[in-house]
Amino acid sequence: MLALAVVLPLAGCATDSGSPDTAPSASGSSAVGGGTATAAPEVRAQLRVGGDIRQYLLHRPPAQAADGDGNGDGPKPLLIAFHGRGADAAELRAKTRLERAATARGMLVAFPEGLGHGWGAGAQATKQRPDPALDVRFTEALIKHLVRTERADPDQVYVAGFSNGGSMALRMAAERPALLAGAASVSGQLPTGDAAVEPTGPVPVMVVYGADDPVRPLAGLPSPPPDPEEPILPTRSARDSAAAFAAAGGAGEPVTREEKGYDRTVWRLGKDDAPGGDRRSGGTVQLLVVDDAGHTWPGSTVPPPEGFGPVSKALDATDTILDFLTDPGPGH
Repeated sequence: MLALAVVLPLAGCATDSGSPDTAPSASGSSAVGGGTATAAPEVRAQLRVGGDIRQYLLHRPPAQAADGDGNGDGPKPLLIAFHGRGADAAELRAKTRLERAATARGMLVAFPEGLGHGWGAGAQATKQRPDPALDVRFTEALIKHLVRTERADPDQVYVAGFSNGGSMALRMAAERPALLAGAASVSGQLPTGDAAVEPTGPVPVMVVYGADDPVRPLAGLPSPPPDPEEPILPTRSARDSAAAFAAAGGAGEPVTREEKGYDRTVWRLGKDDAPGGDRRSGGTVQLLVVDDAGHTWPGSTVPPPEGFGPVSKALDATDTILDFLTDPGPGH
């Protein structure tokens, strides 16, 4: 069962300082239509998926950005952005400013809320998450809903995320490659071990990772410490995560080059020999290892929690990711 429960416009939420938890009363609500020019630019909405009511923030682009002729009714690219573990949609929005960069490109951007402030990024059932595929189905339902109600373009659907949310974005790319036109992860890796997620087809993917990440090391976390609230999943290294997508996409040997403040490794996806899914010629899988960066979003102006390490200013992860997703060729 999939149904919209309620949509609330959020006054003052276009800025990073606005709090999405201070939504107006239901008397100020409006039904979602086709994403017209008169619709509220930002809403908090609820979507019923099965027996759960899930929440998300939605940012709509201005009509002029969505459609060059001023008609905001045309199909729009869609970005789904997953927050990190212990955080929420508002925190990711403030840290990344993804809604500003995405809407300037004429993209819809949705920030879904994870259950218990986290995501089921791994394939293993746990006490806290007995249904390990729940968030995959929620994401599929959210995409379908936004295609229907907001005229999101089903051929231009992207996912991105940070940390646990980055791993969730990689899971979607691994298990639903035909659904997505691209995926990006910052400080998130593919789960391994009993929770392993394996890429199943070609899709452009970018992994951005801090070289000095103290929380989720660049080399992976094969034996994570126990967590009393929710198990921390073992992960592959950042490079092995990217290489798994390259292999699933029929890529050849990678090329690595030094750029100012980071190293970029690029695999070109194969045109004819990628196993499974649709063939995507010209796309790439990329790994960006950022110097002097911790478990943080490069280019962010929001200070990270204590113990997360430094924020690199050598790279603007937000623009870099969106440039890649909209043009995933070797030039980016």
